Amino acid sequence: MDVSRRAELASDATGHVLHTPVMLDRIVELLSPALSAPDAVHVDATLGMAGHAAAILTANPAAHLVGIDRDGDALTIAREVLKPFAARVDLVQARFDELDEVLDDLGLGQVHSLLADLGLSSLQVDQRQRGFAYAVDAPLDMRMDSRAPRTAADVLNSASRADLVRVLRRYGEEPHADRIARAIVTERERQPFTTSARLVEVITAALPAAVRHGGGHPAKRTFQALRIEVNGELDALAGLLPAALDRLTVGGRFAVLAYHSLEDRMVKQSFAAATRDAAPERLPVVPEPLLARFVPLTRGAERPDAAEVAANPRAASARLRAVQRIRPREEHR
Repeated sequence: MDVSRRAELASDATGHVLHTPVMLDRIVELLSPALSAPDAVHVDATLGMAGHAAAILTANPAAHLVGIDRDGDALTIAREVLKPFAARVDLVQARFDELDEVLDDLGLGQVHSLLADLGLSSLQVDQRQRGFAYAVDAPLDMRMDSRAPRTAADVLNSASRADLVRVLRRYGEEPHADRIARAIVTERERQPFTTSARLVEVITAALPAAVRHGGGHPAKRTFQALRIEVNGELDALAGLLPAALDRLTVGGRFAVLAYHSLEDRMVKQSFAAATRDAAPERLPVVPEPLLARFVPLTRGAERPDAAEVAANPRAASARLRAVQRIRPREEHR
């Protein structure tokens, strides 16, 4: 896809970029206190169309941005959006669990703030040929990085029934995983899956009538599960969380926007461990090496308010958590 086509897909009739960053003001508020130093480095590990990044750079004129995204189309758009800040920006196409390699390649050690917005970008959802949306008929692709070898169609047409059940249960929390997997295996023997509309039909027919008409799209859980499987999203998140925490300098802040319970549970557990002393319970005095290295900046998971959800329905499921480093890394903890 050429640059002009990418810009067309991401813009309205007036040329403005069609993207509404989730909980933008709150994220700027949470991260900016860490970015006042002249050498401050902010990492946006899921850059997307750079809405959060542009706001962070505007609010913090001394900050330098490292923007990471696996989606080459998104990076092209982000580069245009961030032109006014070009001297303070490094953009890298990579998975966010490659954070250590990206920072090492740039000669950076510890950084001052990080953001991971784990949701699909507007660009990915709205480009029909990407196959992320179940409401329109499109090729079953679902790759965030078009260089990746395996599409959703590949998974549907080659995975065993047992593997399909595992994917749907683990990543979609689909209670009818076995019924759906059986239907997929039966239908692919008749004709391989290539488009989303046929998959939606098969899923819908496999579900009990009460579920089909019980509210919510019947294919939502299956599409989520396939997307996570194709892109290795939870494995990548498991790699990102410890690396991001380890890279923060004292006073540094890390914020994560999650959009479903599987992601949010991983973030919650990681942050809980980081903000908890490592000493046994009821120890009268906690030795310094065992003291927590982080403190929470949010009380549980914060959610967008009603006004934001009304203006941007895609924000409805967002959950924001953030922590701050208060003690240096303990190499032998």
